[in-house]
Amino acid sequence: MGWSNDDPAIGATNDFGHGGSSWSAIPGAALGFELATSARLLGGYGWMEQRLFEVLGSWVASEPVAEACVLFDMMSRQHAWHAELCFDRLPLIGGRYDPSLARAPSSGVVDLLEALGGLDAPAGSDHPDPASSQGASSQGGGTLLRLVGLGRVVLPRLVVTYRAHLGRASVAADLAVARALRLIVRDEIEEWQMVELLVQSLLRRPHDVAVVSAHQQSLESMIVGAGPGLVSMPGAGVQALLTYPLD
Repeated sequence: MGWSNDDPAIGATNDFGHGGSSWSAIPGAALGFELATSARLLGGYGWMEQRLFEVLGSWVASEPVAEACVLFDMMSRQHAWHAELCFDRLPLIGGRYDPSLARAPSSGVVDLLEALGGLDAPAGSDHPDPASSQGASSQGGGTLLRLVGLGRVVLPRLVVTYRAHLGRASVAADLAVARALRLIVRDEIEEWQMVELLVQSLLRRPHDVAVVSAHQQSLESMIVGAGPGLVSMPGAGVQALLTYPLD
């Protein structure tokens, strides 16, 4: 699916604030990104969204918990669209963007998404009991570990990354990018909430809590050096996140 900067689905929200909120600059910060920096960031965002499309899509065929299977399928398609939104806003040379820009932002992000994608579904019947088939204690990982890695590590850090970018963006120069990122943030906050709802509904035993907490710690340790979010961003730290409106 292709989207133009004038697409009504993108233009339906205010560019740097919606729902009556107004965008405000980070005190003392120079706003906007150089073209090369913007291209690097967007290429990295597109790579992460594309990788999530692949990971979530690969889970659909093996996921025994029906609610999780439906959620993974929906989210996979949504992340494919998010990747396209990012790639469509890369600078063009001869009518095309440089494919070398679509690369992982860091080795830590590669390791994180490889670990996430390597989680196996719990073994069991074709119609598992959700109370006993989350797979939190199985050696192969399982539904709960997939959900926790996605909803308590990856999605929160993605949202922080995009909000930091928006907090650093220039109203004049970054309008099209801001429109796309606002849509992505809205979608991924909704995904985050749906995943967390399913996690809480599947947790049954104190042992499950201990296992998924250890799994979350393991994933976080792969990316902790990045600071807030998943991508190192020039001139945008905690202040960008506190300044940029939530909605």
